[in-house]
Amino acid sequence: MTEAPTQDLTTSSRSRAEVVGLSVLLGVMCLLAGLVLGWTMFGRGGFPLDGSAEAGFSRDMQTHHGQAVQMSLLIAERTEDPDVRTLANDIMTSQQGQAGRMSGWLEVWGLSPTGSEPPMAWMGSDHHGATSPAGESDAMPGMASVTDIANLTAARGVDADRIFLSLMIAHHRGGVEMADDVLARSDRTEVVTLARAMKSAQTSEIAVMEQMLAAKP
Repeated sequence: MTEAPTQDLTTSSRSRAEVVGLSVLLGVMCLLAGLVLGWTMFGRGGFPLDGSAEAGFSRDMQTHHGQAVQMSLLIAERTEDPDVRTLANDIMTSQQGQAGRMSGWLEVWGLSPTGSEPPMAWMGSDHHGATSPAGESDAMPGMASVTDIANLTAARGVDADRIFLSLMIAHHRGGVEMADDVLARSDRTEVVTLARAMKSAQTSEIAVMEQMLAAKP
């Protein structure tokens, strides 16, 4: 009669130990599942993978910005309109800075500056190519063609202003499209913040450039 409580106590302690052990095992399994999910979605350190929308956007938008800077440099040397020159300088400054930020992301994420996939592949089946203002095909929306750049290079004064404004309006619209596309695919704070800033600034500049173009004789 005196041994029963001891046996019950031993059984109860063993049951509690089994419950604790099972809880620990479940906790470890959940942790491992979370780590596997993190590696699958974002790679080491929770950073985007090479083929992610974030990486593709960062690479492609640097290329996109690079052409905007190129066209801005060209018009700054060819225009006689101080407002056009000021706009071009603003575009150069802002887009060079943004390109630097995106280059920095890739370095922090441990990714190469260039990817193995073609431009805009990060959009998958949603992307169907684009057409330049000169009617030539290009993977990125809003990009000026070789012919477009040659026309701008050869022009001077008001003619150059018209070409630049027309090309940059199309270019900015393409940039806004790309910003919208990554906003629909990413929730990374740095990417979302910059994409929203790009969309806001370029939308405002489109309105300004449309007014400037309409005022050209």
